[in-house]
Amino acid sequence: MKAKSTIIGRIDQIDLPEFDMFDLGCKIDTGAAISALHCHSVKLVERDGVEHLYFKLLDKKHPQYQGEFYHTTDFRERKIKNSFGQEQTRFSLTTQVVLFGETYTTEFTLADREKMLFPILIGRSLLKNRFIVDVAKSNLSAKQKAKTSR
Repeated sequence: MKAKSTIIGRIDQIDLPEFDMFDLGCKIDTGAAISALHCHSVKLVERDGVEHLYFKLLDKKHPQYQGEFYHTTDFRERKIKNSFGQEQTRFSLTTQVVLFGETYTTEFTLADREKMLFPILIGRSLLKNRFIVDVAKSNLSAKQKAKTSR
């Protein structure tokens, strides 16, 4: 028997526990195959024959900006089509996301979303077979989290 899908609105808040970031605003985008995280100062450094990816999440305008470099050796380059239909190569990584009190492991591309309203975009790879999007609703996960933390 198929598990029941959860209704999610057009925008919400997520937690990224591996980055110690919580209640981050995100846009739900069924047009995007992969989720995206706003980052900058991306650097690829080779040490002892191993490639290390360094990056900073969010930016100085965001209240949760920590200004620190994160780094991983577990990443890949992936070709994507941006919102203008142009092909780009971006780095991607896999991390944990918390929505509706559940933890999911999903892939994010690292993208400059500075000019976007939301620093995080949630795409189909996370939504598929888990969520039904109702664009008339918003912040359903955040509201549920607020109720359970009282």
